Amino acid sequence: MASMNLHRVYIPTNARNNQYILAEFKPEDSFYRYFDDLESCYERVARQLFALCDEYELHNVHLIANDKLPVVRFHEEAYAMQTEKQILFFYNPRYHEAHKSYFDSTWKARKIRILFLATGEELRAQAANFHAKVRKVLTELKSVLPESNFNFRVRDHQHLTYDLFSKAKGNKESYGYKLRALYPRYQARNCQLPAEHSEMTYVTFNVPVTRAVKTEFNTNANDGNYSSFYNEVADKFQTACAGRQLNLYAMVADGKLPIVRSSKLDKSDTNRELQKLSFDTNSDEKQISIIFNEHKLTEMMHFVIVAKASDKHDMGYGKFMNNVESTIRDFASQLPISPEKQDLNVRFYQHISYDF
Repeated sequence: MASMNLHRVYIPTNARNNQYILAEFKPEDSFYRYFDDLESCYERVARQLFALCDEYELHNVHLIANDKLPVVRFHEEAYAMQTEKQILFFYNPRYHEAHKSYFDSTWKARKIRILFLATGEELRAQAANFHAKVRKVLTELKSVLPESNFNFRVRDHQHLTYDLFSKAKGNKESYGYKLRALYPRYQARNCQLPAEHSEMTYVTFNVPVTRAVKTEFNTNANDGNYSSFYNEVADKFQTACAGRQLNLYAMVADGKLPIVRSSKLDKSDTNRELQKLSFDTNSDEKQISIIFNEHKLTEMMHFVIVAKASDKHDMGYGKFMNNVESTIRDFASQLPISPEKQDLNVRFYQHISYDF
């Protein structure tokens, strides 16, 4: 029993589950030539897509043809907000439904993306069923498009989000998760995925640069250069990670949003809004990224801890997550954060991707 408990992490019962699947393909010029113009192309694809989604009871789906990256977050109100590089979708899976297109009739998209947002209750238990429905829609959509000599790149994203300090606020109830990997979970539920696939498992959390943090680290005395502040925070984070033998991690404190990718598929890159972080999860070497803008005091510091291939057990990622939780607690204990008054939201991410 003790051995099993090592592979089980106890997470507050008010944790939020989320799942979305992003399917994308790269249309060739020959694909666009089947249509009178770009607008008619996007509208026809959308009509066929949403008709299939109605048939398979997928109630929150978006067509994106403006080459912006979708970012999904929980919110009690449903809305989408666009920046130059992103579309941020806010929704509550229990209530919100939508079929909507995002495109510019003058913009020839390099990628046409379809975002499927899971809806309903018990998303984690229904994840394989949701994924199977999406595959059916993609199969039929491909058969009705005028040109089908392309593959969809399918990316299934699942998040489990909770406040690490939930118990300090009086929320005593928790549930023991084994956090099994996606591939065996889906196999057990008769949702067959290709043997050739890529998986990523990681954790993120954010620390706001509050007035208390500024005072604690005396940031106002730095005369516009905050490198000593960031380096001191980074040192505390690295020490905490080293204490639990966690070797794949990053700190991003330059105002950009970190995006985690496998180094087999993507290289680390950056633009004005996003910081792509690539990790080789099969390597035993340390992979550490400490990124900040020494001349800018950011509002939020982002932290990422990535699971190695050796962290994947038949029982699941529970042991890895227990180590991560202990690391975050060690790190947070050195910062002016009040567990009773402030949330420290931890997001456990599981991704699987493949060509379809």
